[in-house]
Amino acid sequence: MKSVKPGRGPSLFGGAASVIAAVIGVIWIAVAASMNAPVYFCLFGVVFVGLAIAHALYDLYNATAKRRFSLFDVTEEGEEPDPLAREDGSGGAEAFCPACGAKVAADDRFCRKCGREL
Repeated sequence: MKSVKPGRGPSLFGGAASVIAAVIGVIWIAVAASMNAPVYFCLFGVVFVGLAIAHALYDLYNATAKRRFSLFDVTEEGEEPDPLAREDGSGGAEAFCPACGAKVAADDRFCRKCGREL
């Protein structure tokens, strides 16, 4: 059964872009402080840098972790674990149709929503 996995490439690209955004935020703070801009201009830069760092950490973790989640790559069993499955590897009552995403029971052979064979 195929499952939706994160793309390591898009996650790595997002992490690199977030690092660049954080650098731009630091430049923003430095320029605003050197021009004696109002305090809220500097605070905007601090918030921008904080969000960029948080996003970079998430994306870089997602690009390197074994158990990751996103919506880019479709993988088959044995390639890597499904972060939404139970530890024993079975989806059980928490399994989803790979075509439409509807919940399916462990003993279902076909999806009740789209009819695809599971």
